[in-house]
Amino acid sequence: MSLETQINQDIKAAMIAKDNAKLRGLRAIKAAILLAKTEKGGADEMTEETEIKVLQKLVKQRKESAEIYQQQNREDLYQIEVEEQEVIESYLPKQLDRAAIEEVIKGIIAETGAASIKDMGKVMGLANQKLAGQADGRTISEVVKSLLS
Repeated sequence: MSLETQINQDIKAAMIAKDNAKLRGLRAIKAAILLAKTEKGGADEMTEETEIKVLQKLVKQRKESAEIYQQQNREDLYQIEVEEQEVIESYLPKQLDRAAIEEVIKGIIAETGAASIKDMGKVMGLANQKLAGQADGRTISEVVKSLLS
């Protein structure tokens, strides 16, 4: 079942259950999918990889907004962003913990023969491919920097 079909079914269920937090998150996902499909060069059917990228982008936006709201002491808006983020993350593949990410990156470093921070680009490229959907770019970057320096 495609993500879009799953989201549409879950929207109906959330409406019946009157779960406003889940409904907001699901509607955000649906809007992002529709936008991605109608973009220039977008296909009628999205690949799973594209769906994951769309969801990761939404999670990243929610995290950034939540940080800003928390800094400005807007607890009400912060809570809304966190709720939506949790709903969106539930449709992403399970995220790896930092130790698992380090193991994968150590393997990539050994594979590429990277020795210094100058080789970060090579390692990041492979790491982003291998860990797509399982870890965010910021965490991958931090781990690569710590292992190469």
